[in-house]
Amino acid sequence: MTYPVDEEAVVALTRDLVRLRTVNEDGAREAPAAQLVAETMRSFGWEPLITEVAPGRPNVVAVVEGGGGPGRTLAFEGHTDVVTEGDPGGWSVDPYGGEIRDGRLYGRGSADMKSGVAAMLHGVRALQLAGPFPGRVLVCALVDEEGLMLGAKHFAGTDLARGVDGAIICEPEEGEICTSAKGAVRIRVDLLGAMAHGAMPQHGRNPLPAAGRLLVALAALQDELQKAHPAHEHLGEVYVTPTVSRAGSLEQINVIPGGASVAVDVRTIPGVDHAALVERVRALAAEAGAPDGVTSQLTVVDDRPCVEIATDHPLVAALAAAHTEVVGEPARYGGVPGATDGTILTRDAGIPTVVYGPGGKWIAHQADEFVEVADIVRCAHVYAAAADRFLR
Repeated sequence: MTYPVDEEAVVALTRDLVRLRTVNEDGAREAPAAQLVAETMRSFGWEPLITEVAPGRPNVVAVVEGGGGPGRTLAFEGHTDVVTEGDPGGWSVDPYGGEIRDGRLYGRGSADMKSGVAAMLHGVRALQLAGPFPGRVLVCALVDEEGLMLGAKHFAGTDLARGVDGAIICEPEEGEICTSAKGAVRIRVDLLGAMAHGAMPQHGRNPLPAAGRLLVALAALQDELQKAHPAHEHLGEVYVTPTVSRAGSLEQINVIPGGASVAVDVRTIPGVDHAALVERVRALAAEAGAPDGVTSQLTVVDDRPCVEIATDHPLVAALAAAHTEVVGEPARYGGVPGATDGTILTRDAGIPTVVYGPGGKWIAHQADEFVEVADIVRCAHVYAAAADRFLR
């Protein structure tokens, strides 16, 4: 069966979304994209439910009834925020121009993931136009995926989420059906010493040597975890990555700082105990500070579990069959190197999730981000076919 995807319109919507600078910084950035999504939904005859998760940060959800009697509920999910473009000088195109060149649509968020948002809207619209189907589809454009996933956390607590039988997360995966995603633990360690003059270190407790020892200990912890947990088929290795180290001021080189902070981004695979991992880092921080009388405080900023779904789950089977039907090639399976909103939907609402969408798997957050125009169109067709198969 073919589905009447408006191929020009899905590309145009992607361009229009890319041209909106909805960078996740200082909050309140997604509203313009949410408004455009809601307007598009209304043009389809849908009634968007708009919920302000935080000031100026609205989730937009439409419920599309199939008209073909009772059945399953399928959700498509994407996010409306993007990461910063960074230095515009690093781009060969306008990061928010939505330029199409040689079959590629360029711009921040083109792959991650405004093309996915456009494809899911038009895929579901095509399914609707093709005729009645059982059950219903939820089309969810949520906020803050690039931050603390506030949009997904809010949606997961709603009555609508509790009725969902499966969700396709429309993140860029370059044609792979991703049945697993890494877990993530973001940790902040504050090392508390005592300020003193650089010429009189005996009167202070310098947190910087403790920070150095902690960094070395974290590298050893990564090695230990990788030996204890062999690389996952699709997710690869466990990583313990220090991402922030901060203390003092370059304007005050003659001052021993009173404190230092180290932030760590831990990416896990199935089998890693997050609670035990956190306690291990807490102990390492205490050991690092002990020689200098430096104490420590640990904060778990966010904790996201690994998620997996079986390849024979009805949701995955429907998506794989749709991919084969549209693309003409067998499905390829993979894993998500980071977490997605699907992690939260599985953790907090028990929704089985799979990740599949337009764009390269490794292009996200880079300069000159792009998505193949043909990939946007292809995914819209796959979404329509997958929904039809899952709901019948």
